[in-house]
Amino acid sequence: MRKLCIIPARGGSKRIPHKNIVDFYGKPLIWWTIEAALHARVFDTIYVSTDDGEIADQCWKFPIEIIMRNGYSDDQTTVQQATIQTIKQIEEERRQKFDMVTQLMPTCPLRTAMDIKLAYENFITNYSNFQLSFCEFAVSPYWAVKLDHDKPKPLFPKQIKMRSQDLQKLYYPTGAIWIANIKELIKQGTFYGKGYDMYEIDRTHGIDIDTFQDLEHARKLMEAK
Repeated sequence: MRKLCIIPARGGSKRIPHKNIVDFYGKPLIWWTIEAALHARVFDTIYVSTDDGEIADQCWKFPIEIIMRNGYSDDQTTVQQATIQTIKQIEEERRQKFDMVTQLMPTCPLRTAMDIKLAYENFITNYSNFQLSFCEFAVSPYWAVKLDHDKPKPLFPKQIKMRSQDLQKLYYPTGAIWIANIKELIKQGTFYGKGYDMYEIDRTHGIDIDTFQDLEHARKLMEAK
């Protein structure tokens, strides 16, 4: 089975300008993901897919492929759409065919090579078509409230009064490691394909940087490591 890794990295981030190459402990942010992908030693080919020449220039030092994505780089395009477009370009422009794809977001710098390796092994063992990485919530969403005329209104009135140990565990998706059978991914158009599986990773490793606050939190977590 031919195994492809795609690291989608567009240049037009607004909340953190040029987020994918912002400095993170002396390296461009995307380098942490490239290095983890290489050290996992499970992929036949690793591609950085980008629309930005500066991002591409930061990645040439690695033994990977770089492809300039045709479109699918605006604010309305989902990462899944960008990855699917990249697969199609690789097939058409590079004449390369793969059976499975792993999408690694460059905004998850604390995800490790071992995380990738274990996620891949779990995917193969379970004969999955789709597997997404999830983390357990640190604080239960059952305690969430919304404002109703400036007053807090519980979303779950019964559960908000319960102890945390009595509540069901809940999880949220992280873009750290998403894996799919390419044929099914193209057919269904989403990693959230029929019967997708969850793979849990440590919430520290799964942190996804979207804001400067996330970036500062990730730096503190790195210091703690």
